[in-house]
Amino acid sequence: MNSFLHGRVSVVVGDITRQATDALVNAANSSLLGGGGVDGAIHRAGGAEILEACRVIRNTRYPEGLLTGEAVITTGGRLAARHVIHTVGPIWGQHAGREAELLAACYRNSLALAVEHAVASIAFPAISTGVYGYPAEEAAQVSSQAIREFLTREEDGAANAEARPKLEEVRLVFFTPPSAEIFLRNHKFE
Repeated sequence: MNSFLHGRVSVVVGDITRQATDALVNAANSSLLGGGGVDGAIHRAGGAEILEACRVIRNTRYPEGLLTGEAVITTGGRLAARHVIHTVGPIWGQHAGREAELLAACYRNSLALAVEHAVASIAFPAISTGVYGYPAEEAAQVSSQAIREFLTREEDGAANAEARPKLEEVRLVFFTPPSAEIFLRNHKFE
């Protein structure tokens, strides 16, 4: 295991659906109704409760689908995690050069929801690096910088906040050792 930012960020290899954190981040599609890859795995492992919560969100807040870079939170269903935070990553080459901005927004908005819901630990997949085609090297740079900036601001703001629960652990979960190694060679935590 590799850790950064005084142990608040860790990089692990494993199955995101088996992470014992307060929340998991789902690399969702805009429909929020499940799909392939991480999205399908989280929906299968978490069960019908997650899909039902996503349907309610679609019907009440996002009838046209969740926008790229945005995030919403649902129950964790049968997962060990209490919550699933769904975010829609950018499809490489489809956002007029705004891919990095949108990918960073996925991480920032997911972390903000975690803090809002008193989540102490959260696990992220490598958003957009699968079928969405985002180059893993660039995604490592963008995601680590967004996480670092968020956690640094949170620490600076904590001095002014009244006993607000702190996000203690951000776990970055990679399915294979080579994926984790690419991240470790390209991150911007230090």
